[in-house]
Amino acid sequence: MGTLVYLSLGSNLGQRENYIREALARIQSQVGEILNTSSYFETEPWGFVTDAQFLNICASLQTNLSPFELLNNFQLIEKELGREQKSHSGYASRVIDIDILTFGNQLVETEALTIPHPQMENRKFVLLPLAEIAPDFTHPKSAKTIKQIMAICNDESSVLIYESK
Repeated sequence: MGTLVYLSLGSNLGQRENYIREALARIQSQVGEILNTSSYFETEPWGFVTDAQFLNICASLQTNLSPFELLNNFQLIEKELGREQKSHSGYASRVIDIDILTFGNQLVETEALTIPHPQMENRKFVLLPLAEIAPDFTHPKSAKTIKQIMAICNDESSVLIYESK
């Protein structure tokens, strides 16, 4: 059957929609079955300053891989699509970013990987698309639904439905 995983994908460089679509296609062919995807949302950068707005979506995935196999696959897909390694700590513009939000109800805390994603409850650009595909999903750590988390999220950044051009 596999494990139900929720992902966040984002891009703010180049053909943003194309990068996200290509990442989804590679995930589908290499990692597991994409069950659902949210609408595209155009969002302000979070945690750093740039003029390049992000496109973000969330997706659900059924996979037989472990969390670390998933992470390795996602990092490889990011690299294949042209994501550059960070030369500094902190956030930066990127052609593609694939984050594991949750992995079933598992809790993972290592230097390389933390699940659930430690910032997901603070980011509207994650919560709004996730609420579209899984509003009643219960966060494995806080035991709150995505709807409940959204109601108390303090993020005031702009997150708007994106109309494909």
